[in-house]
Amino acid sequence: MLTKIYENPAVYRVDVPLPDNPLKNLNCYVVQDSGETLIIDTGFNRKECLDALLEGLAELDADWEKTNLFLTHLHADHTGLAPTLMKDKPGKMYMSRVDYAVLEGLMVGEVWKVSDANFIAEGFTQEQINILHSGNPARGFEPECFFDVEGLEDGDVITVGKWKFQCILVPGHTPGQMILYQREEQLLFTADHILFDITPNITCWVGTADSLGNYLDSLVKTRDIPIRTALPAHRKNDMNVYERMDEIVEHHLKRLKETVDAIQQFPGSHATKIAACLRWSMRGKTWEEFPLSQRWFAVGETIAHLDYLVCRGYAERKVVDGKNAYWLTMDGALCKSKLDCIWKNYRAK
Repeated sequence: MLTKIYENPAVYRVDVPLPDNPLKNLNCYVVQDSGETLIIDTGFNRKECLDALLEGLAELDADWEKTNLFLTHLHADHTGLAPTLMKDKPGKMYMSRVDYAVLEGLMVGEVWKVSDANFIAEGFTQEQINILHSGNPARGFEPECFFDVEGLEDGDVITVGKWKFQCILVPGHTPGQMILYQREEQLLFTADHILFDITPNITCWVGTADSLGNYLDSLVKTRDIPIRTALPAHRKNDMNVYERMDEIVEHHLKRLKETVDAIQQFPGSHATKIAACLRWSMRGKTWEEFPLSQRWFAVGETIAHLDYLVCRGYAERKVVDGKNAYWLTMDGALCKSKLDCIWKNYRAK
């Protein structure tokens, strides 16, 4: 389904379904001006996604000789159809250099092998990891092949007709996620950096020491941008973007305090044990009943919160019998008080 959502510049939204996924949909945005077209993200490498995307694009009658594709970040629900959509077409594919390097490691390198080993060290079994090889949408619906892009740096500009869009690097959700900003209209395509009725997943990444710290710094960076209209990659936006950023910051403070409580209650536990103690939106399911792929995402987010505590000296990580184990380095109440002080600085920035 195609909907025009902004007049000047002309911005359309193609509603791309994400079957069997809690995200429900991808908002694929299309910008057009003076015969030029920019597509933003694609959906999973699935027939349902491709059919919806092509149907929406057909309504616009875009000139493929003047059509480019911008990929906000490496996740399969954003890149899955990139080489399929642009095959044998002259347009460019844009992506941040940082995320492109990570995507290369995932698709043709050893990153997944290292990631699997990390999750086993955090309490997953080899059997569970084997199931996830086919049951995890991050792996099952990735692009059909690795592909070339024009790599982008923070501050680079993409033009569509007379309109200029600034690329803003916002690491956190992925190591090199990029959002697009149209300064005159104060229009921001937020990708998965800011979502409104769900919270962006902040997980651990191979080679990244502190994903959550990076994400919070990126939110501070985004807060300084004048934003009149914010367009998220999933679902809808029905609230003030600055208020939403504050809510997300508070969410992570709450999650960090829950993590502190779990470590204090079960010292020496791995991330899977700690994750099972935290509050997740499970729709009445227990942790054991929660789908394995969703437990994988939850544990990845728990590791990111543990990394945040470890990087600041509030917790320590040791290897015990081949598994990672966590202890607080101070009393839990003192740890949470120190976190409150950090959050006062985030609010003041």
